[in-house]
Amino acid sequence: MDLTTRLLEQFVVLAEEEHFGRAAERLSMSQPPLSQAIQRLERGLGVRLLERSTRAVRLTAAGAAFARDARHLLEAQQAAVGRARRIADGAEGELHLGFISGISYTFLPRVLRLTRDRFPGLRLHLHQNTSAELASMVRSGRLDLAFVRGPLADPDGLDLRTVAAERLSVALPAGHPLAGRTAVGLADLAGENFALPSLTALAGLAEQVAAACRAAGFAPRDGARADSLPGLISHVAAGSCVCLVPEQVPAGALPGVVFRTLEAAHREGPDDDLALTIVAIVRAGQRDPAVERVLALARDERTDAARESAHG
Repeated sequence: MDLTTRLLEQFVVLAEEEHFGRAAERLSMSQPPLSQAIQRLERGLGVRLLERSTRAVRLTAAGAAFARDARHLLEAQQAAVGRARRIADGAEGELHLGFISGISYTFLPRVLRLTRDRFPGLRLHLHQNTSAELASMVRSGRLDLAFVRGPLADPDGLDLRTVAAERLSVALPAGHPLAGRTAVGLADLAGENFALPSLTALAGLAEQVAAACRAAGFAPRDGARADSLPGLISHVAAGSCVCLVPEQVPAGALPGVVFRTLEAAHREGPDDDLALTIVAIVRAGQRDPAVERVLALARDERTDAARESAHG
């Protein structure tokens, strides 16, 4: 027989009321059709569910068991419908998210925390790689979304959205003569050996470091190379170099290294030469509700970070 949602609801309400009149009133129907529906249910199951009297009905043992199971079926059905709607709306499901190492200190944890708090049914699977490889993974569909450092060398087939910005800071050996300052002018580093980002693994950062130094009137002296932020900072900890890194790198990233604010090359103008952008990339034409929710949270993260900085 066909156990429709309506038939299950009718029996559950009758089991709760143990009275056809009250049950019919709750169900917004008359009593005779309800009685007929329950009789069809019993015939279809081949089981007596009710003990009837002139004043009330009582559940048989089989009826009580069926009422519990029917209630569970209705709850499961409602949960399934709600879950499908949440997934379609982007509030639940799974998302594969790529990121570069440089945003794992502050930006990414904030986005993960906001996602957990606002959409606990949305699970994020994380994948770390270079910007170029992440872009390739998004194009192929292996990733739903990735956060990289802008600008991106090959944006073909991708939708790019700037979601956050930060500044460059300078990492100095703790014993460096400039370490005693609270801020360092980029031009003051013209004679220093630099630990420089890899042109492939850290392409966005490498381009920004070169542009910032160029705006300050010099080309950075190549003292060492690294394909990760920990590698760059390790060169600094060894005492042989300085390097420029995103400001979100924590002060305690490595013993023997201090981080100082950089002053713009042009004190009276904008300091775009020191700005870094975090760019979200998705496949061109993709309209995934879950991706859009995470992107909105990434923009919220920027607002929250600015608020914390203002109150810091």
